[in-house]
Amino acid sequence: MGGAERSERKRRQQTAAGARAVAQARGSAGNRRTIVVVIAVVVLAVLVIGGVIWTNSSKNQTEGQAIPPVATNASLDTQGERQGAVVVSGKADAKVKIDIYADFLCPYCGQLQKSSGAQIEQQIQAGNLQVSYHMIPLLNSRSDPPGYSLASENAALCAADQGKFTPFHDSLFAKQPEEGQRGYDNAQLIKLGQDLGITAPEFASCVNAGTYNQPLNDALAKISADPSFQGTPTILHNGTQIDWTQPDWLTKLVAQP
Repeated sequence: MGGAERSERKRRQQTAAGARAVAQARGSAGNRRTIVVVIAVVVLAVLVIGGVIWTNSSKNQTEGQAIPPVATNASLDTQGERQGAVVVSGKADAKVKIDIYADFLCPYCGQLQKSSGAQIEQQIQAGNLQVSYHMIPLLNSRSDPPGYSLASENAALCAADQGKFTPFHDSLFAKQPEEGQRGYDNAQLIKLGQDLGITAPEFASCVNAGTYNQPLNDALAKISADPSFQGTPTILHNGTQIDWTQPDWLTKLVAQP
């Protein structure tokens, strides 16, 4: 074999080795891409499953929980009464009379209670303020399962019949469920009433029967037909809407001559 032939043979061997190296490299790169894709799919699946578990856990966080009872001055309920689907709290000769339209699921109603609830109750106790509470099941479809707004408001009216509207009202707002998530069921609402001192069996029957569901739905239909109604919470004084987001709104109202 001449030198030229040996050179050609060596060149061919080197070329073949190079081709195999390239093929192996391509195969390795392909394998790496496959591994990366598989890992990405697995991570995505874990995140999705974890997200579903977290969402369901968060959504159902009220399940099985007792609603902490909030104590209030008993005079707040002895001064008032239920009138249909409205609960009136305060003296008939109070200087200022307001109407509050609210929903126990409404987050802004929760803010109103947090920012002004104590002050409202102080003015009622002082004899300066009378409040007509209109509980409106505006967000009845926004709990999961639907129905919490109506159930809680019916229970609050049942509590009003037992002289416990104010502490029941305050307790539901103090531990308010989140909109879009699970509310409290009838058993939890009944337990709250019992923890607040309601012993009459009529209370549980009233809650379970949805005794005031129809008056509450009628009140919702009536207020929703009013073009001036802009949702909950709404506070009216002599038919004029009050800006409750102002920190001194109640002080100014009571100070008026």
